[in-house]
Amino acid sequence: MHNKMTGLLGLLLLGTTWSALAAPPGGGNDQQRALDATLSAIVDDPLHPLASLSVLAIRHGKVSYEQQFGYRHIGATPADSLPVTPATLFRIASVSKMMTTLGLMRLVEQGKLSLDQDVGIYLGFSLRNPHFPQQALTLRSLLSHTSSLRDAGGYSWGPERSLRDVFTAGGDTMWDATAAPGRYFTYANLNWGVIGTVMEKVTGERFDLLMRRLLLDPLDVRGGYHPAAFSAQDVANTATLYRKRTLETEVWQPQGPWIAQADDFYQRPPTALASYVIGSNATVFSPTGGLRISAAGLGKVMQMLLDGGRYQHQQLLQPASIALMFGRQWQLAPDGGNGDSERGLYRAWGLGNQQFDAVAGQGNHLVEGASFTAVGHLGDAYGLVSAFVLDFQKKNGMVMLVGGTGSDPEQYPGTYSAMGRSEERILTTLYRGAMDNNPSLH
Repeated sequence: MHNKMTGLLGLLLLGTTWSALAAPPGGGNDQQRALDATLSAIVDDPLHPLASLSVLAIRHGKVSYEQQFGYRHIGATPADSLPVTPATLFRIASVSKMMTTLGLMRLVEQGKLSLDQDVGIYLGFSLRNPHFPQQALTLRSLLSHTSSLRDAGGYSWGPERSLRDVFTAGGDTMWDATAAPGRYFTYANLNWGVIGTVMEKVTGERFDLLMRRLLLDPLDVRGGYHPAAFSAQDVANTATLYRKRTLETEVWQPQGPWIAQADDFYQRPPTALASYVIGSNATVFSPTGGLRISAAGLGKVMQMLLDGGRYQHQQLLQPASIALMFGRQWQLAPDGGNGDSERGLYRAWGLGNQQFDAVAGQGNHLVEGASFTAVGHLGDAYGLVSAFVLDFQKKNGMVMLVGGTGSDPEQYPGTYSAMGRSEERILTTLYRGAMDNNPSLH
């Protein structure tokens, strides 16, 4: 866990200077060792430990730093534990939404989907808010979290359920009774269950296999949305997600053991689908949060986007589609009356991506003391905390995958954003050590 380095950076973590990381990126082994040590100390913080960390930074379109810390599987003793490697796959939580959107945008380019069509046309049944039955739901409203769908009635069901039946039985719990589609932003996971099912209906392909064809295979990226379809090697390389918290009582114990929360495939191998009707209920594959992928794999996605949709000799997405996807679809009104910002975290949204301001003091500010305007997505589930953020203008970006949190995030909040303090420390450290060479910021 790089424990031998943790004492080296105490002053960096507890003091106010970042001079050890102020040299230009690519400045040599000393710079890399300092960055390694700072991140290792964050992972090994005795009061706020992390089970694992995999990070990647891109500067001017090229990978400037990539490193892993901690364990993908924590055994009874250190000898039984398995370290994170560059090949380790993490269940990346809501960053999956943005990856799903990339696949959807390819279908839009192919003319199989329209952003402004009534999604009921694709689904084969009417999907309307009963309080506003004249207003159609569209992919645009789903992708921008303005659909008026809500998570109160759930957002994931087994293969024995169809979305048609779910919405028939769900009633008012599935809908906002006060805001018509297109009028009000509320983050809702259910939107992506509908999106994934629409994608299946228009292609006739199972969602996880469709996403392999549309995104992962063209980039030569391992992983996917259905671990039961993985090779034995990829299953073994999938990180177990942890918290130092019991599943039953939700009591946090930073000095206690790591407790598996998800993807503990060493104890419970992934379960294959006995039967599934394509186009009935893609929540089975969790288009909203179920992609398993490595930081390096996400780095390939990021480089493709920064290169105008190209990867090697393939044009996966047209620049116009990228511009449309990352164009601003919703923005928080000055009085906050057009959306739930969740403590300022959500202030602007594109199609399946969050828009991060560089204004200090706002909840969606990413880097302490620096101007980093970005787009992308954050994730948080089962102890996993993730970030995929990029600056198209400067061709910079960061990937952060934390495989487990050891202290209550509510008791360790961020100091300059609505993120947790661990995420703030990692992103600021990564930015300053691998992307920024402006000494005036230090």
